[in-house]
Amino acid sequence: MGNELFCENVALSSLIKEYGTPAYVYSKASIQNNLELLLGAFESVNSQICFSVKSNSNISILKLMAQKGVGADIVSGGELFRAIQAGIAPDKIVYSGVGKTAEELRYALKTGIRMFNVESEPELEALSAIAESMGIIAPVALRVNPDIDAETHRFTTTAKKENKFGLPFDTAIDIYKKAYNLPNINPVGIDVHLGSPILSLEPYKKALELLSGIIIKLKEAGIAISTIDIGGGFGITYKDEKPFTPVQIANLIMPYLKSLQCNCIIEPGRFIVGNSGVLLTTITYIKKTDSKLFYICDAGMNDLIRPPLYGSFHDIIPVIMPNNVEMTVADIVGPICESADFFAKDRPIELLKQQAHLAIKSSGAYGFSMSSQYNSRPRACEILVDKSSHSCIRKRETYKDLITQEQTS
Repeated sequence: MGNELFCENVALSSLIKEYGTPAYVYSKASIQNNLELLLGAFESVNSQICFSVKSNSNISILKLMAQKGVGADIVSGGELFRAIQAGIAPDKIVYSGVGKTAEELRYALKTGIRMFNVESEPELEALSAIAESMGIIAPVALRVNPDIDAETHRFTTTAKKENKFGLPFDTAIDIYKKAYNLPNINPVGIDVHLGSPILSLEPYKKALELLSGIIIKLKEAGIAISTIDIGGGFGITYKDEKPFTPVQIANLIMPYLKSLQCNCIIEPGRFIVGNSGVLLTTITYIKKTDSKLFYICDAGMNDLIRPPLYGSFHDIIPVIMPNNVEMTVADIVGPICESADFFAKDRPIELLKQQAHLAIKSSGAYGFSMSSQYNSRPRACEILVDKSSHSCIRKRETYKDLITQEQTS
């Protein structure tokens, strides 16, 4: 509104005044709107949406998912605990990840989750033994690695043969037969995850073709697969990307489900929360050298690590636009003792003064959830805005919080 940024009906400057910076701010309306887009697109598809908890694991955010009947895609016992605490139904939870421990497998079996996405033969054998000892049948999908390049960052591609994820495509049939004959294992699904963020439908089409072939061969062998978990990774606009829509991917998936008589699971995270959040920060100092202008902020790579880790672009804009706008080029950096501590380099941006506030956009996914206390910096607070009201859904950490779990005497 005017020259000032708002989240719904709340001025971001007022949130800074009340909560300080760094601070993550999320829009409830944006999250719910993105959920409705997905739910509407998949309404005629026999499907279950499982929110990718790793993208944003705040309990208040997870409660929004539970209220809409959305499930959870988890990758740890801690994420399972969070999902249950938020009220997500166990029979809407799928468990992925290559390194599930025996303790985590027992916890998930006891909880009664919908499905384990098994990623290796040793994991399959361990799950069978634990399930047998507990007298529980474990519903499983085998995560297949189809060796598809979804053209994501090399650290976030997950479906190429050199990646640690999933079972080799050419061994899938044999491992399904093994799973079918193992005690207390019920192979009900097949799973793939191609990476993130993905902007094209083509990788999903290739994966569905490959999975269809496996399902048909398994049916001929007497093994009925009822669920296809196509994963997540749905892209969003950070700069000028043009990602596919929920309707487009639903229309792609639907014919395969009808032909194979299967239901499907999708695991979006970034699509729901990515553009629903910003990271607010204050310019502590403005430093000029012979070759550079630095905006040194109070947020650092410990708060948002995506730019140095993935080379990710985040649009950065003033919370309050100056009256007479002049542009400059600056490195927008944090206070951490690392040259990798930056949000943008050589970025065209408004000429601002010290103590001006910036909003780092598209920070709702893989922002706080990847943050740390590096350099003994307390982690930021998280704020949820709902129309004209707001609440602190995670308090800012204190210095005392830094040593709470340590022996101090």
